Amino acid sequence: MSVRDALRSAPMATDVPGLRLLQVGDHWDFVRTPADLGFLALAHLRTTGVPIGPVLYDGPNERLYYAIRTGTTGHWNDRSVRLISNNSWLVAPGLELMDDWFGGWCELPDDETLTDTDALLDALQHPYIAVSRPSSSVLFR
Repeated sequence: MSVRDALRSAPMATDVPGLRLLQVGDHWDFVRTPADLGFLALAHLRTTGVPIGPVLYDGPNERLYYAIRTGTTGHWNDRSVRLISNNSWLVAPGLELMDDWFGGWCELPDDETLTDTDALLDALQHPYIAVSRPSSSVLFR
């Protein structure tokens, strides 16, 4: 199931029109990054031509969320980058609220494309991005 299809049937978040609750861990996981690093990684991925899955920008919290295949990662060792998986929910704008104060979808393919975990790791560890990081720790393996 694609994230776009899941948004169509996801329950509404209470008290906030247009926001949905996506269950994480069944069809995909999400990797959360700080927005500054996440946008640099997204720019790098776009220049390499690697297929990019859904990418959500959370404006109020300054974070990006990348949809990846469930079960494809080890553990994330970097505190600024976290894996969101089983038994988790992600508050996301529905299709009717694609870009607003909340942020919005930077990428939202029509199909089941997900960002390759190794490509995302490479992008987050790219030298241009690594220079902007406060520490040069390894993200996962």
